[in-house]
Amino acid sequence: MLTNQKELFSLPDDITYLNCSYMSPQLKAVAEVGVRSLYGKDDPTSVKPEDFFNNTRALRTEFAKLINARSEQQCAIVPSVSYALANVAKNLKAGNGDNIVLADEQFPSNVYAWKALEKERGITIKYITAPQLKTGRGQSWNEKLLEAIDTNTKMVACGHVHWADGTKFDLKAIRKRADEVGAILVIDGTQSIGALPFNVQEFKPDAVVAAGYKWLMGPYGLGIAYFGEYFNEGSPIENNWMNRIHSEDFRNLINYQNEYQPGSIRYEVGESANFILTPMLTRAIRQINEWGPANIQAYCKNITAPYLKELKDLGIQIEDEAFRGEHLFGLRLPEHMNMEEVRQRFEIQRIYVSIRGNSIRVSPHLYNSEADLEKLVETFKVKTMV
Repeated sequence: MLTNQKELFSLPDDITYLNCSYMSPQLKAVAEVGVRSLYGKDDPTSVKPEDFFNNTRALRTEFAKLINARSEQQCAIVPSVSYALANVAKNLKAGNGDNIVLADEQFPSNVYAWKALEKERGITIKYITAPQLKTGRGQSWNEKLLEAIDTNTKMVACGHVHWADGTKFDLKAIRKRADEVGAILVIDGTQSIGALPFNVQEFKPDAVVAAGYKWLMGPYGLGIAYFGEYFNEGSPIENNWMNRIHSEDFRNLINYQNEYQPGSIRYEVGESANFILTPMLTRAIRQINEWGPANIQAYCKNITAPYLKELKDLGIQIEDEAFRGEHLFGLRLPEHMNMEEVRQRFEIQRIYVSIRGNSIRVSPHLYNSEADLEKLVETFKVKTMV
């Protein structure tokens, strides 16, 4: 079982950081890679042609291991979630009369791409809102989403957990229903992959993307995606020299190629070999693979479970355990607690969480301890809040 890993980070001792869903703190090992890489360009002769491709292959390999993809060639380095989803949108086989089913109130990047299709092709978006229930909310939301999928549905888009409150979606059930109507399944894994086990052999998504700077513990400005068989012969939104076949041979780059690199590499962003960010994200995901997402979940559960009970006893609403992640969960306040007053008390106590809609989003990691959760709970017990 994993123990506290705070020594691997440079977090200040005078803050309580329960906000990995906003941005992960920097691993010391990742920072060291970044510094070395920054100075690597001092001598350009040290950068060999093969380094462009070794860099990208190493990152794809670590991500493929993390999500249990059969080959690193099914993965693609992207600068953002929106970039990967633009590739999905361009290659979605859908038009007038078809629909896309979305879990409502998702992060905008997993909405705007589809709103553009709604305007351009006459596709209908079906937003599935969360039920206003105090118990059974996650289960009911999953049921509503499944019911919304019909014979005109061409794609279902959601996260493994909802970005604002950690509500978990039953991806196996959604996959099964999508298969029944011939729809694809597209997952924004930004708030789950790296902390919650994600197995593409189990969930069988058609596309998955994760930004690198949250649960993948990497730098801002780089992410990574997986594209399934549906996209094997697709057309990327960008045509760069590295995503074409035989681009490893610098001497023959003027012999232009119509064929792309194998698998999903066609969807990679230009300059994906980024000699600073790519090695940093590679090192970060390697660390996650060493820890294991299942172990991260277990650790988060161990340090939060006693305090979640206390919070519920105070009247705070928390999703049922079966329908939320252990690494990310929302707190909904009872009527006698004021959100703005709570926010101010967090600020005074230097407790860092996120407020998203009517939910206080709490997202611990291996650098947190039970003392952090105890401090969080005590903030809710202040008498002036009643």
